[in-house]
Amino acid sequence: MEPRIVSFLPAATEMVCALGLGDRLVGISHECDYPPEVRAKPVVVRPALELETMSLHEIDVAVSARLRTGASLYQIDEQRLRELAPTLILTQNLCQVCAPSGNEVSQVLKAMSPPPEILWLTPRSLEGVNENLRELGRATGRADAAGALIASGCDRLKKVSALTCRAAARPRVFCLEWVDPLYCSGHWISEMVELAGGEDALSRRGTDSVRIAWSDVVRWAPEVLVVMPCGFSLRKAVEQVKPLGAHPGWSSLPAVRNGRVFAVNANAYFARPGPRLVEGTELLAHLFHPELAAWSGPDDAFERMEFSPAASQN
Repeated sequence: MEPRIVSFLPAATEMVCALGLGDRLVGISHECDYPPEVRAKPVVVRPALELETMSLHEIDVAVSARLRTGASLYQIDEQRLRELAPTLILTQNLCQVCAPSGNEVSQVLKAMSPPPEILWLTPRSLEGVNENLRELGRATGRADAAGALIASGCDRLKKVSALTCRAAARPRVFCLEWVDPLYCSGHWISEMVELAGGEDALSRRGTDSVRIAWSDVVRWAPEVLVVMPCGFSLRKAVEQVKPLGAHPGWSSLPAVRNGRVFAVNANAYFARPGPRLVEGTELLAHLFHPELAAWSGPDDAFERMEFSPAASQN
């Protein structure tokens, strides 16, 4: 019997569609927007906070407060979920900020009969993402398609690494996952930076991103600064770059002096652990080594930020 799939995760939704199962997807989260046709699917998960009306600092404060008290960040439409009668639910237990997890899902399942199968997708690395694809392939009868997708992605990453190994030097990089307060990158981003021919000593490989002091950034003196706020498109990422100029020592950063500050579409290529992380690695290779790695992807993938000398003095 073909599965009836509900996805609580944008990355899982992308995986489902990449495996040719888009017609079996019966419900999604409010954030699922790729491929574009999934936007017509019923939404069963929404945020508990009015994020669109809040600043980055307000979001951080509100999220931290709810996590401290054990309050959920998401609302699951239990009635709609029961009506959709999924046989497979895709969720995660990696980040309480990213989607419903753990106890929330368990509570919902108690009200469903018969209970659907749950596939927990909790990758912390690029190989973890591949293992999630394998698990999804096995659970849906698409193991061969999953294997082919993984093989294609690995081949592309090998080509990126082969290109960047020819670079004369590996630039110091800082990937910024949140702007107010500052958060370094975590999980799979460090691997992507390394494959792309850069070095980010402030990143936390295989684990959560954390708050970081601006003095650490100044001390690291990144030659390339990539602003990739989690959950944001390119347009919103661009808006978050300019306030960074108020930090002391901003104009002294090599990345600023040499015009190598970039805003990127984090939702598409970095924040979501799905197939498009391969494209994200190719994008980083282009930003780090444009003389070696071309970018043939969408125009809205990144934007080079420009700062006038007067605006960057501090």
